[in-house]
Amino acid sequence: MDDSQILSTFIERKLPRRAPAPPGPVLVFDACQVGVVLRAVLFVEVVAAVAVMYFAESLIDWATRLSVMTAGVLPATLLWLIVACALKRPLARLGEGLQITAGIALGALAGLYACGMLTLLNLAPTPPWVASAFTGALLAAGLVAGLVWRVRGRTPAATTARLAELQSRIRPHFLFNTLNSAIALVRAEPAKAERVLEDLSDLFRHALADQEDSSTIGQEIDLARGYLEIEQVRFGRRLRVEWSLDERVNEARLPPLILQPLVENAVKHGVEPSARGAQLRVSTQLRGPVALIKVTNTVPAGQGQRGHGIALANVRSRLRLLHDLHGSFRTALVDGVYQARIEVPMPEKATRA
Repeated sequence: MDDSQILSTFIERKLPRRAPAPPGPVLVFDACQVGVVLRAVLFVEVVAAVAVMYFAESLIDWATRLSVMTAGVLPATLLWLIVACALKRPLARLGEGLQITAGIALGALAGLYACGMLTLLNLAPTPPWVASAFTGALLAAGLVAGLVWRVRGRTPAATTARLAELQSRIRPHFLFNTLNSAIALVRAEPAKAERVLEDLSDLFRHALADQEDSSTIGQEIDLARGYLEIEQVRFGRRLRVEWSLDERVNEARLPPLILQPLVENAVKHGVEPSARGAQLRVSTQLRGPVALIKVTNTVPAGQGQRGHGIALANVRSRLRLLHDLHGSFRTALVDGVYQARIEVPMPEKATRA
């Protein structure tokens, strides 16, 4: 497959099957992400700008007052974010209510810090300590509420996506073709028929199981491998699969059931329409603190990667929910080669190692 314009060369490695990772502590708000920092600073600055309007007599007076308030508000906001991020692991051990209470309490302390900064700069002749503490707590409550709603938003999104992928995976023609392939192999190659049914069972078990909010690249690769082994029996030489895997990225987190629909799209739009079949490559690579996953397939001449784009939009939105600005999803069609590309951050432990 000539995909030099959009693919790099990788070393092929075979990975063993893995048991699901044990669930970790539940953090209801995470202040360590770049997107959260940017939104928090913007939120606090907008609130400060509106509050100053009540006292400003002119545009120049408003800008002057806002700059004075920013001198206390901005460092306090950044302090809240730094402390909340530093206490990420201890906070995760607490219950949801205590985590929210801790975030608001840190906001009150940040408010006192802002008041102290303005006092030291002689910008607040009569320091409003109590008002500053309550203001900081209120702003922190707004930030925490937004972050909590964002985390909770993953649940319905994951549920909807899981149902959509389950429907795709057990759609009648796929199930019918798989069972027919197994029946045809029962007498001639019973061992292969058994493997086909085992792979089908694994797909159903994974789809019907209660999913966590995230999976690992290693688990998603195993699931995609099982699906392609089933399709390999049906298409034979028409489906030519290449695995180019870097085991260092196996522990990076992905939304569950996110890789298999990309592989399924590659089979549907690359192999099915072509009498000669297509070549499909699944590759992973470590690039600094980022894990890179690519699903690439050749496309019949004169055809594009058609479809409604529902699965692709699903992948993009779920990645945004899990990794925010740290994750990305892109697709490209270059010279008859279609590629779906996912980038996600590596876990902190893996990065330090």
